[in-house]
Amino acid sequence: MECLIGITGKDFVVVASDNLSAHSIIAIKHDAQKQFELGDKMIMAVSGDAGDMTNYAEYIQKNLKLYEMVHGYKLTPNAAANFSRKVMAQALRSRGPYMVNLLLAGVEDDGTPSLYFMDYLAAMTKEKFAAHGYGSFFILSTLDRYYREDMTKDEAVDLLKTCIREVQSRFIVNLNAFSVKIIDKDGIKELGDIPNSGTVHKDVPKEAIHPELIARA
Repeated sequence: MECLIGITGKDFVVVASDNLSAHSIIAIKHDAQKQFELGDKMIMAVSGDAGDMTNYAEYIQKNLKLYEMVHGYKLTPNAAANFSRKVMAQALRSRGPYMVNLLLAGVEDDGTPSLYFMDYLAAMTKEKFAAHGYGSFFILSTLDRYYREDMTKDEAVDLLKTCIREVQSRFIVNLNAFSVKIIDKDGIKELGDIPNSGTVHKDVPKEAIHPELIARA
């Protein structure tokens, strides 16, 4: 039911994740955070079983910090992705596999962007753009058609909004908002939720879907 999206540019990566937390056919909450910061310029977006998401992401997060404290330097996105894959593969061969899919995005110190796609079977590949979840059935064709390697940040965000509109207009499940972050050589910047007005379709207000979310805002 969940959806993760990643798009790389010349010197940045844009990552988006839906805010829905659900169990079976029940929507638990609409402000779930599925992105975990692994460093100053690295993010892991995770989807899957709620317990496994938190356990896996925090295990990676804390071990990368421990590595930095012990050795005095931070792992690169490539090294962090391979470590994450190793943890996933080892768990897969144990009695407690992690039922999670993830996108790991980061930027090297020289500004080179990286985006890694990994599934719950520990299959990993480096991509220019990627998506997880049922939403990927609607997103990947759009990304394949409109993606360019020389896109600016504004163009990448506009393409991301196009992908989100496709999911919200065609997917039967209500994914009313996506958390979006952009990573570049200066660090991680939060772009807020898309759509920031909280609409599912063009003329349907968020109040009609989840009034309590508006009350807390």
